[in-house]
Amino acid sequence: MAFLLLIVEPVGQRAERTPEEGREAYRAMTEFAGELSSRGVLRACESLTSLADASRVANVDGRARIIDGPFAETKEMIGGFFLLDCETHAEAVAIAAQCPAAAWCAVEVRKVGPCYL
Repeated sequence: MAFLLLIVEPVGQRAERTPEEGREAYRAMTEFAGELSSRGVLRACESLTSLADASRVANVDGRARIIDGPFAETKEMIGGFFLLDCETHAEAVAIAAQCPAAAWCAVEVRKVGPCYL
């Protein structure tokens, strides 16, 4: 089964890190990704840029409404993700608990569901 680990971090947290802290966080996360890859459970992983680079798109009355970030009302952002192949939800949760990001933010575990047409 596929599970998505969403890295849910406070907005602005990255800017509060020193360059050394940022490099250490990146090192820990890439090492974690390497371990997951060697275990054969990693499908994909990526870091996402800040909300300043984001846009939200919604169709309102048949027209695209586009709002560019940053979004003032937002307190958290998705900072990245890991897409995993796990046998059970419990296994995915156990992996999330091992994620270095769990020390500085929340790691949300979501089962990937089918898209029905």
